[in-house]
Amino acid sequence: MTQNPRLNRWIEEIKTLCEPDALVLCDGSPEEYNRMMTALTDAGVAKPLNPGLRPNSYLVRSDPADVARVESRTFICSAQEADAGPTNHWADPDQMRSTLTDLFKGCMRGRTMYVIPFSMGPVGSPIAHIGVEISDSPYVVASMHIMTRVGRAVLAELGTDGAFVPCLHSVGQPIPDGATSAPWPCNPENLYVAHFPETREIWSFGSGYGGNALLGKKCFALRIASAMARQEGWLAEHMLILKLTNAAGEYRYVAGAFPSACGKTNLAMLVPSIPGWTVETVGDDICWMKFGEDGQLYAINPEAGFFGVAPGTGMDTNPNAMAALHGNCIFTNVAETEDGDIWWEGMTPEPPARLTDWLGNPWTPDSGTPAAHPNARFTVSAAQCPAIADEWEDLKGVPISAILFGGRRASVVPLVNEAKDWAQGTFFGSIVASEKTAAAAGKIGELRRDPMAMLPFCGYNMADYWQHWINIGQTPGAKLPKIFYVNWFRKDDSGGFVWPGFGENARVLEWVFERCLGRAEAIDTPIGRLPTLTGINFANLDLTDDAISTLLKVDVGGWLAEIPLIEAYYESFGEKVPDALWEQLASLKQRLLASAEHSA
Repeated sequence: MTQNPRLNRWIEEIKTLCEPDALVLCDGSPEEYNRMMTALTDAGVAKPLNPGLRPNSYLVRSDPADVARVESRTFICSAQEADAGPTNHWADPDQMRSTLTDLFKGCMRGRTMYVIPFSMGPVGSPIAHIGVEISDSPYVVASMHIMTRVGRAVLAELGTDGAFVPCLHSVGQPIPDGATSAPWPCNPENLYVAHFPETREIWSFGSGYGGNALLGKKCFALRIASAMARQEGWLAEHMLILKLTNAAGEYRYVAGAFPSACGKTNLAMLVPSIPGWTVETVGDDICWMKFGEDGQLYAINPEAGFFGVAPGTGMDTNPNAMAALHGNCIFTNVAETEDGDIWWEGMTPEPPARLTDWLGNPWTPDSGTPAAHPNARFTVSAAQCPAIADEWEDLKGVPISAILFGGRRASVVPLVNEAKDWAQGTFFGSIVASEKTAAAAGKIGELRRDPMAMLPFCGYNMADYWQHWINIGQTPGAKLPKIFYVNWFRKDDSGGFVWPGFGENARVLEWVFERCLGRAEAIDTPIGRLPTLTGINFANLDLTDDAISTLLKVDVGGWLAEIPLIEAYYESFGEKVPDALWEQLASLKQRLLASAEHSA
């Protein structure tokens, strides 16, 4: 079937196990994509949108029981439970294989088994890796066409002895003789998304949606790839990649990790407010970085498309994403307008008077329910984004000058803080948190830690992951990026946001850019290096001196109050927390106490 004997053996093994009615080796062609969408349309799960408004685009409605990633059913099946760590669900690999083998027996009866060879990253890049997903879902095939590079070029690159990550998926609903498939088949009662880091395999059963089924996304690109990166000395991160160019034509590349609801996608496609500056997108979600011969970290976006959350995306928040959605899209679980287009909350200031909601029911603004599911998605080629950088598919990747970490903090954390070295930057990443409850100024709300924005996506023990970061920083000859901790969400005493955010975040990026070039001043403080009060261009923002001071102050009391919370968090990982991070925490505490004593 292919030139790769290992792949051929695996295909035959899965065919025998799953018993499909037919087998298709996907070629990645437009004709194949159209066949998938026709099959979905014929099944009643996809509907072509008005071609005059949204050409070559489809609305898909999933089963209401299958609408999002299911973290509680996502497992790391490492040989030792300690290697999965306390933030992952661990399962014994032998027991999981036995459970899944029983479920996969005959699960594709009445269906077609699709073999999808795909490349994460530009085909042939030294940073890229190849996977092969076997699935019985035409929706998965079509989505993988958009989200990855699929087809003959991948098989050619794989050759006779190339390595690949086997990704097995089924919706888990065979079709009995004479029966008709459900429009959106799934088996939520038997849902498993299992990762085997030692053997670099993914098995997914029971869901047809998103990251549960598009196994190149979080499963391969983060959970398995993070384990691969640890073994091989590189980084697989939940980060955007953007290109900053100033008015003089100088440019640098920046990566950034932000938990959900912290403006990550908006930053990746930022329209800067600074005249003469441009921000171009290399990637919006995932970043793979490997050292080049010059000692710098070079990054690729391993994905080929955007699988974005639709609600909250609009011309005011992300005009580049909206422009990318002009056609050739799959929209899942959004609402439908009367003229055959799509809509979701946040797309326009006012909702249409009448819609068909994501469940297929009539909807009006008085319905009292969301028109689009909160996790409704758009799937579109990254090439359609008007802000996509020309070099986003360069095989060598782009050199990263700075890494940003950020969470949603109403208090304590300043607008921007530069780490003095890689170890302190790793410490910053390890304590990233967002407040789950509203916090008054100077008070710490309930914190949800999401280190490096990798909490749901690290394929092994998070404390070992931090050690890997420390080890990367000790690579001989490395020319490491600067690391910054940013916070767009500081609030004032009345609970309002102090910083305007969105396009104005370019002002912070300008300071980061200038720091990378060694031209901007910074002040050494107990928590890191902060801009001077005039170091960021605050012109025409109508910010008072008090507001600027709030954005850039070192809240010694707030940080001292947070020290015990960080200590307790580290202790939850037992003895695996790197000594370097405990040293960073102890040093921070000492500096804060000295500052408090000096101010007293």
